[in-house]
Amino acid sequence: MNYSKRALRGNLSLSNDGQLSLFPIGSGSAFTKKLYQNNLLIIKGNTHLLIDCGTRAPEALHRLGLPVTEINNFLITHSHADHVGGLEEVILMGRYVSRTKPSIIITKEYQKILWNQSMCGGAAMNEVHDGKPLEFEDYWTILRPRQVKNFNRDTHQIQFENLKLTLFRTKHYPDNAPTWKESAYSIGCIIDDRILFTGDTRFDPELLQEFTSRFPIELIFQDVQFFPGGVHSPFDDLKTLPAELKAKMLLMHYPDTWQTHEQKVRDAGFLGFLEQHYFYDLK
Repeated sequence: MNYSKRALRGNLSLSNDGQLSLFPIGSGSAFTKKLYQNNLLIIKGNTHLLIDCGTRAPEALHRLGLPVTEINNFLITHSHADHVGGLEEVILMGRYVSRTKPSIIITKEYQKILWNQSMCGGAAMNEVHDGKPLEFEDYWTILRPRQVKNFNRDTHQIQFENLKLTLFRTKHYPDNAPTWKESAYSIGCIIDDRILFTGDTRFDPELLQEFTSRFPIELIFQDVQFFPGGVHSPFDDLKTLPAELKAKMLLMHYPDTWQTHEQKVRDAGFLGFLEQHYFYDLK
């Protein structure tokens, strides 16, 4: 497997010598206290992209020596607070402190959801011009992915600078939604055809089968939980996957007690856990 893992030395930088590098600024589940939330920074040359910006993301970045105002590019998977809770700080700091407008990769469908259901309450009325409050576009530079039709679920693609991203719907919540179609908006993504990042999802072997059969996936960053039911992927269900898939899987979005599960994760044939504040470099 053509990847290496290395610890961060010094402050976090947003550029490298050109390799595809994945850096979890957090890897924990929504309510962890020892870990930061499951938010992933992609770095490739002079390109960077933050997937999700949860409530504690600005704190995590500060700890890593990087002000949140230096993150210029965002992709948001869904509207739970551990994925969107830091965005109000991002846009208010951008508009009133750094005087910058960050970019966001977002569909028209999710833009309406994110603004109307999560962001406008703290952002719209900060200014009023000609009797009108601020809109989403006043805070963000919008990058639209294009819909692609030849997949079994709603899928979009975008070439963002030197990164190719394939965005796909996931079956996350509510817990009784039978398929992704009945689920609330939630996505995962494929990065440069090489990394499958599931985002938050319930157990969904059809998702894994389709995208690993159609892309040369080298690593899978897979959502996990260590109890049955709920809106994530139970470990006991993931254990039933084919050995060749488990051998590519790094488990993410896990509890503070993750180290007590390490041995059984290895024994079940998984690659291990995706650990925060390490670089995963692809050659």
